[in-house]
Amino acid sequence: MGRLILTGVQLVDGDHPPVAGATVVVDGRHLGPVGPAPVAAAPDDVVLSLPGHTVLPGLITCHFHATYHDLGSVRAPFGLEEPPALQAVRAARHLELALQCGFTGAVSAGAPFAIDASMQRAIAEGLINGPRLVAGSRDVSTTGHAGDKSFPWYWDVGAQGAVRRCNGAEEFRRGVREEIAEGAQIIKMFVTGGHGTVAPREQIEMTREELSAGIEAAHLRGAKVRGHIANREAIHLALDCGIDVIDHADGMDEECIERIVDAGTFVVPSQYFPYRFAESMGPGGLGFTESLRADLEESLAILPKANEAGVKLVVGDDYGALGFPHGHYAEELAFYVEHAGIDPLDVVRWATKHGAELMGRGHELGTLTEGKLADLVVVDGDPLADLGLLADRSRLTVLKGGRVVAGELPGLAA
Repeated sequence: MGRLILTGVQLVDGDHPPVAGATVVVDGRHLGPVGPAPVAAAPDDVVLSLPGHTVLPGLITCHFHATYHDLGSVRAPFGLEEPPALQAVRAARHLELALQCGFTGAVSAGAPFAIDASMQRAIAEGLINGPRLVAGSRDVSTTGHAGDKSFPWYWDVGAQGAVRRCNGAEEFRRGVREEIAEGAQIIKMFVTGGHGTVAPREQIEMTREELSAGIEAAHLRGAKVRGHIANREAIHLALDCGIDVIDHADGMDEECIERIVDAGTFVVPSQYFPYRFAESMGPGGLGFTESLRADLEESLAILPKANEAGVKLVVGDDYGALGFPHGHYAEELAFYVEHAGIDPLDVVRWATKHGAELMGRGHELGTLTEGKLADLVVVDGDPLADLGLLADRSRLTVLKGGRVVAGELPGLAA
């Protein structure tokens, strides 16, 4: 077969306003001409006319916990809730599910036992179907941080589970180097409590020297660092130390926004889970729901300012946590439109162009331009009019590297 030519579609390229009646050419693993101009078909090309459909880049989730499964429902040390082999099987299923939902890229926000690195290899070898994955690390932080001694007998457990405890700058350097040696490409650090953890948001879990040493060690070996950060002081601390990704950014204000833009740091708001959690728990649920709700309202109010200022916002959340199952990834996009007032085109940019840049692959992913990898989603309908359409898998056809990996293009079989 020659090229695949899609005609009459609405083009949402991840960076510009939509183009009606456009043509998108898939030439093997890469994109051919893309835009309003018609393309002459060769005899062996397949031409599909798809009026009423929209083509956009493959979506990218930048906060993904492949192993999470009802996290919080079992009283056990973090990452030791289930045997590693079972966690790996679940991770494979969740990664395949993300691909079916239109997410052709994923950036880990942490996983135990180097499972992410194994999943990345399995995807590359064709053993499982999944998105292009940036493998994550255990959660690196200090003894007694929010994810550490949540259970009275945890210090008697020798296995590390999802947590790597480090104390002092030298231990942070060593811990980060060991995680990278095990395959991590992005290091997760718990810099503060808050945002759904049992520790208060004001609690800073590490010293400036510890955080700086860990970030320096990661950068020297080509890895990025992301931090769970839920207060203003810690945002400034992390920016001082050169962090790459701020998770949640609760407490972000206009001064923080200015510094984040100047540094080119990425922000993953991850506010959909707190919203769902607060709604399901009701007033006073689990003792910290009201503070969680207040943090949520504060964060949603500042997001339009951050977006307008040019902060590199991306999507992704704690799917797999209790009451927040995997598979609902695309609902998050509509959430930011409905509850933060963000323009749908901007949210699509978060989920495509910005996500590819966080992955370090903006030169080949994230926008639909000739020569880039043909990762794209074909939607039956106009998602800019209703981003909720992206959550309906029956409306989606997903291509990764030019190959249909989920759904079915109308008329392609014929």
